[in-house]
Amino acid sequence: MSRVPGPTLADIARAAEVSTATVSHALNGTGRIGETTRRRVRETATRLGYGAPGPPRSRTLGIAVTTFPSAWNYTGIAYFSRVVTAATSAAHARGYALTALPADRAADDSWHRLAVDGMLIVDSPRGDPMVRALRARGVPLVFDGVPGDPRPGDHWVDNDHEATTRKVLDHLAAAGARRTALQSGNGDEHYARAVTTAYEQWCAERGAAPLVVPFDPADGQGHAFDALLTCRDRVDAVYAAYDPGGRQLLAAAARHGLRVPDDLRVVCASEDPGYAATEPPVTTVTLDPERTARTAVAVLVDLIEGSGMPPPGPVVVPAALLVRASSGDGT
Repeated sequence: MSRVPGPTLADIARAAEVSTATVSHALNGTGRIGETTRRRVRETATRLGYGAPGPPRSRTLGIAVTTFPSAWNYTGIAYFSRVVTAATSAAHARGYALTALPADRAADDSWHRLAVDGMLIVDSPRGDPMVRALRARGVPLVFDGVPGDPRPGDHWVDNDHEATTRKVLDHLAAAGARRTALQSGNGDEHYARAVTTAYEQWCAERGAAPLVVPFDPADGQGHAFDALLTCRDRVDAVYAAYDPGGRQLLAAAARHGLRVPDDLRVVCASEDPGYAATEPPVTTVTLDPERTARTAVAVLVDLIEGSGMPPPGPVVVPAALLVRASSGDGT
């Protein structure tokens, strides 16, 4: 069956009530036209399905981290850098190039000129503008983590964050922890919600009040923990669900004269190998970013090429707990 031709520049011009030259400038980011007009033209183009892909043309995949719609260096975080590296190798093995987009690309309209056959979206929040735009274009998508706005037919690769969180909390309890706090993100991504919910349920089952500390990447000395580490009924264990939470906790413990793990047990979710060399070495949770990335690329290429056609829904990659001195030996 032949594919129905997409809208032309003239079709868009008529719908947006502008000239075809204005449409061309708006879609290519050229010319001296107002931002309101440029946006109206691009929204019209999306609504009409302009740019919807046919068979693979570019042999290029894209990857983007869209957790926050602002500029930040996600490649400086071990998890994301390892995902990008592994995804690049996996794409090359299947004969595709891979383009890593800046984090703030989700907030602009450059997706109109993005020549990719498919996209791997990492940590997509609810209302993700890039996902909304790429869906309108018909670009195949695979998500690392549950998409913020899942639809029937979506594909994603993720860990079982609820089970992993319970494993960490049970490990700390077995090591002697009586009052465990959680450092979790306040973003809108699924990971933060899943970890926090699992922690709150675990606390409720034990009749304990949950103690959640918001993660602040700029808080290098861990001042967010001061109140919990100095009160009469201070916490004696913390699970930091984000890197560099482990280092923040070591700094906070040192400032308050607390010994790790004797006075404070620490676990951190991180892919940073440097935690094996801290004093003391920090117990970490690894989400296996390499396996996650390889799996996501394989699913995406199968979607693009129509081979294998994986069933929609999640593919679960096991996480692992790497026990080191910071959390106690559990005996």
